[in-house]
Amino acid sequence: MSDKANENANKSKRVSRRDLLRNGLRGGALVGLGVSTGMLWSQSRTEGSVWQIDPLKCVACGNCATYCVLATSAVKCVHAYRMCGYCDLCFGYFEPKHEARNSAAENQLCPTGAIRRTYVEDPYYEYTIDESLCVGCGKCVRGCEEQGNGSLYLQVRHDRCLNCSQCSIAEACPAGAFVRLPAGAPYLPKDMEREG
Repeated sequence: MSDKANENANKSKRVSRRDLLRNGLRGGALVGLGVSTGMLWSQSRTEGSVWQIDPLKCVACGNCATYCVLATSAVKCVHAYRMCGYCDLCFGYFEPKHEARNSAAENQLCPTGAIRRTYVEDPYYEYTIDESLCVGCGKCVRGCEEQGNGSLYLQVRHDRCLNCSQCSIAEACPAGAFVRLPAGAPYLPKDMEREG
């Protein structure tokens, strides 16, 4: 091959900065369009619906506290007062084998002290949930289900939940209790009858 032919071949192989910039911008725009389309598709698929726990399926396994993508889980304990009322002894509050009926930490089932016991009148107390302290571990729910009347249950709080298109807790839930609900009716209360 002659020097002239080699020079022409090398020129055609070289890409100018202008061509590189133009092609790079086109490629970047195509990637951005693909990402945007994927995000819109994912959002439209879940738009108008949110994740929630069906309290009739939940087994209070503890996964809600550890599998949520948030540092503190968006799942919180809820108290169905219409099912419970005022009691002297709450099985969601006290350890099953507690020695005394007082609020000492060693007698409490909740590891964060999220259940508050307030004196009403002898011998009754009111038990309330401080959701800011609740981590969604489900220990109180399990205690209430096993020995009480089941008035404590777990629910996803939507002011905290990111509404991931695939919830990591839902994937780890052994009971399949996570369901998608319409955003206009995002809760499944335990104290109301529902059709199966």
